[in-house]
Amino acid sequence: MFTRPVVVPLPHCLRSTRRMAANGFSAKSAAKSPVVRDDSAGEGSEPSRDPNLNPRVARVRQLMSSGSADGWEKCWEEGVTPWDLGQTTPIITHLIQTGEFPEGRILVPGCGTGYDVVAMASPVRFVVGLDISITALNKAKEWSSSLPNAGYFTFLAEDFFTWTPSELFDAIFDYTFFCAIHPSMRSAWATKVSELLKPDGELITLMYLLEDQQAGPPYNTSVADYVEVLNPVGFKTISTVDNELAVKRRKGAEKLVRWRKSFIQPLL
Repeated sequence: MFTRPVVVPLPHCLRSTRRMAANGFSAKSAAKSPVVRDDSAGEGSEPSRDPNLNPRVARVRQLMSSGSADGWEKCWEEGVTPWDLGQTTPIITHLIQTGEFPEGRILVPGCGTGYDVVAMASPVRFVVGLDISITALNKAKEWSSSLPNAGYFTFLAEDFFTWTPSELFDAIFDYTFFCAIHPSMRSAWATKVSELLKPDGELITLMYLLEDQQAGPPYNTSVADYVEVLNPVGFKTISTVDNELAVKRRKGAEKLVRWRKSFIQPLL
């Protein structure tokens, strides 16, 4: 039985030293990643954090609305990737260092250049980074293939909605993926998440909350949008945290929400 959602402040309490030691291996690997910031997403001098006012977002929307099936690939080919922080997402580093991130087999859909994938990977965690863009994955492999934890992660060029893995996952991390897909696909996203997770698996959503968007991606996104599609497939919120570690342009617009499936015992 699940209790009501819990809202807790950062940082979380520390976990066992054993888990921190294991996770420290991946943290060192992530530290070696090249920092190539996208100013429109991170700490740059963009005059507004509203995607409507970002010319790079406008170009993404143009490429995605052209009718071409490879819009995301064209974005990566042109280097128009305002969602790419050029570094590990700060909250992921925090969760790993404090032992708050799940162990086991992890999936990161829409992984891009793979900074989060590499940061998570360790002897207690095998991470699969999934992306539809070959260019993005080539970039990910180029900078990460020689890292000491390279045996604990892999990158696959697959469509999240049609991909069938050989094994299910202990956890899925979703960030700037939900808000990037058309709202008509969100129910399919929730169903696929449910199919890919083990019965006791966890979904971690770092929500990028937006409103008043004239188009997309990114599309208007609220907490209620997640609840609307996840509740029908059995997911319940187990914690909600305001992301105080969000990069400057996303301050006040992110929440970290963790979910598990609730199981109803059949009547005898």
